[in-house]
Amino acid sequence: MKAPKTLRNVAVDRELMVDMYRKMLFFRRFEERANLAYTQQKFSGFCHLHIGQEALNVGVQTCLQPDDYVISGYRSHTQAIAKGIPAQKVFAELLGKSEGCSSGKGGSMHMFSKEHRFFGGHGIVGGQAPLAVGMAFKVNYEQENSIVVCYLGDAAMNQGQVFEAMNIAATWKVPVLFIIENNLYGMGTAIHRTTSIDHLYKRALAFDMKHSMIDAMNVLTVYEHMKSTVAFVRKNKEPFLVEAMTYRYKGHSVSDAGTYRTKEEVEEYQKRDPILQLQEDLARLDFADDDAFKAWDKEIREQVKEAEAFAEASPPPDERELWTNVFADET
Repeated sequence: MKAPKTLRNVAVDRELMVDMYRKMLFFRRFEERANLAYTQQKFSGFCHLHIGQEALNVGVQTCLQPDDYVISGYRSHTQAIAKGIPAQKVFAELLGKSEGCSSGKGGSMHMFSKEHRFFGGHGIVGGQAPLAVGMAFKVNYEQENSIVVCYLGDAAMNQGQVFEAMNIAATWKVPVLFIIENNLYGMGTAIHRTTSIDHLYKRALAFDMKHSMIDAMNVLTVYEHMKSTVAFVRKNKEPFLVEAMTYRYKGHSVSDAGTYRTKEEVEEYQKRDPILQLQEDLARLDFADDDAFKAWDKEIREQVKEAEAFAEASPPPDERELWTNVFADET
């Protein structure tokens, strides 16, 4: 029998690698299309793109089960898609249409789906952390075999409610995996200017919480690490904090020119583009060639265009939607 191919001394699976490559490429093209739609004034308000951070999203959520919960901040379009919300529903939400996953009332920052157990998309920095702990408490209370993944930005790690939530999570021992998407900047301020410690995972030491740090610019690295981390949280029913070192290629939001970063810094991180890294690995292992990469890109671009076309054709919300989900239903 032919020996399996290895990469950096780890056995690799072609089907898995191709699947992760296609997902990362889809998420990149989706966000690029969202950026174009915003500049064409097809929607307004805030819009925060995930371009450059695809490896973390794909590497983490490939390890999850359908009944696991995910909650995030406002840079969450593609995290919502990765959790199972159809891309056309996410695009429709961006455009404020009735077919959006939040009925057009949430917009870019508020993607939700009870069906797919994706609970935001939250505009309040760090506000998702207490909610994640509450969800994890529910998991234990109802004896589910699920975990809760809570994505946090680096700046959220200086918010008081995050400390309180982590303290409760560690004290009650609930299965929540906190993931810091450390892209080095809280809006336009470098995180080292606002934080006294050199690595944010050290916050876990205050709560005697298991913790780690990973290179989140490489999807295989993320996947290999998260397989064991997710399994640990699921088995032991206790929290874990991961600091994922990543980088966003666009500004904090679409309206941010990002002039606080040097051209050299951005170019250095672009050399580590997670999609290009995996493309090089696939080519090195003879798992794909230039023709395959071009064909996948063409196919994915068409899929994203179709998602946008669906969103544009969707009707706006009925005015009666103003009164739904506002008051408790006592019937």
